[in-house]
Amino acid sequence: MHTLMRITPLALAALAGTAFAAPPAADDGADVQALANQLEQLKSNYAQEVRRLRELDMQVQAMQARLSGKIGPMAPSTATATATAVEHGSTLQSSPGGEGYASTAAEAQQAKQESRRSVDDVKQQQSALFSRRFTVENSLTYARYDRKQLTLNGFLALDAIFLGNIAIENVESDSLTYNLAARWGVSPNLTLNLDVPYLARRTVYQKGGAGGAAAAIAQEETNGNGLGDIGLSANYRLFGERGWRPETVLTAGVTAPTGRAPYGLDWKVIERDDDDYIRFAVPKEQPTGNGVWQANVGLSMVKTADPAILFANLGYVHSFPRGFSDIDSNPDTVNPGDVKLGGSVYFGAGVAFAFNERTSLSLSFSDRISARASTRFQGGKWMKVIGSDANAASLNLGVTYALNQHTTLVTLLGIGLTPDAPDFTLAFKIPYML
Repeated sequence: MHTLMRITPLALAALAGTAFAAPPAADDGADVQALANQLEQLKSNYAQEVRRLRELDMQVQAMQARLSGKIGPMAPSTATATATAVEHGSTLQSSPGGEGYASTAAEAQQAKQESRRSVDDVKQQQSALFSRRFTVENSLTYARYDRKQLTLNGFLALDAIFLGNIAIENVESDSLTYNLAARWGVSPNLTLNLDVPYLARRTVYQKGGAGGAAAAIAQEETNGNGLGDIGLSANYRLFGERGWRPETVLTAGVTAPTGRAPYGLDWKVIERDDDDYIRFAVPKEQPTGNGVWQANVGLSMVKTADPAILFANLGYVHSFPRGFSDIDSNPDTVNPGDVKLGGSVYFGAGVAFAFNERTSLSLSFSDRISARASTRFQGGKWMKVIGSDANAASLNLGVTYALNQHTTLVTLLGIGLTPDAPDFTLAFKIPYML
């Protein structure tokens, strides 16, 4: 193996001059040919060395882009070598595309952008992406809810024997929500969001003891669809990610009661007793909203630790009291009054892994704890609604995949961990970023 020599352009010129300065004699022909061959070999070795220097320099730039998101200028020695090679007509070949290395500054910049794409997709889902001017997001979410409740009507004899009827009540609910969202980047630190949902719900009610027979089960199905509660919010970046400090975003918003409220609905009586007491009744149409104005404020944090992305959020939702023409659940009576939903605290944390520039996988935990709601009949006092408090915790799995430069496919699977949470949710989101 021969030793690779570092030859400057001046040395090449000197060698060329030495080889061709004196007119060749007949007996010097072999020496001239040997010098010419040596010169060609040195030029070839020099071109190979320049190619290696350029490849190494571009590899370093690509690695720096992935680690710090910054592309530094080309090293002076490499720039000089490249310029010299071009000046002397040397051919510099790009590194093979199969190697995954950048061969030009433009490709290094592209590698920098692609390396951050999966990170940006995670940030878009967890808080906000302030580098995008405008984003339109279409999403479709399916949720399954199944809850059984044991109802005992009777009394205990001798504290051991139950005398009476045992009825099993079961509520099965399927909901499909289409949400059209628009995100507008007003400034590098402020984003405005508009969410317009449309819901379709189907609920099946089952009640045991139909007709006074313990083995008989009555069942009724109701449906409902329509516009949901429209939300308007803003994201403001308090701190950018720097060193150990995560990117911190403040979120504030308001939700308007544009959906159909669950109060004052018409009821369908399924079964009555002989004394006209209602045993089984269900709403004729399913609601599509909460019926009250709500305001929320929260913080979200995102920290990149290549290849992991850590995120967390914490917030509070406040519901304002609102009056309705009828808040009584008895279909035979009409009682106007006010409703005040309990405040809700939500929090969550998770981690995402960027497999490559297009794909990332996320795993997170989220929980929402709601206080009891209160109702007040007209002229009466506020009364707590027993059983209206909730603790809905979920384990969430998500995958993001960049379809192209502007479009991303997001899939989310939520698994309920508590009885108040849906059994599972499945969501598909397609943000289109301009």
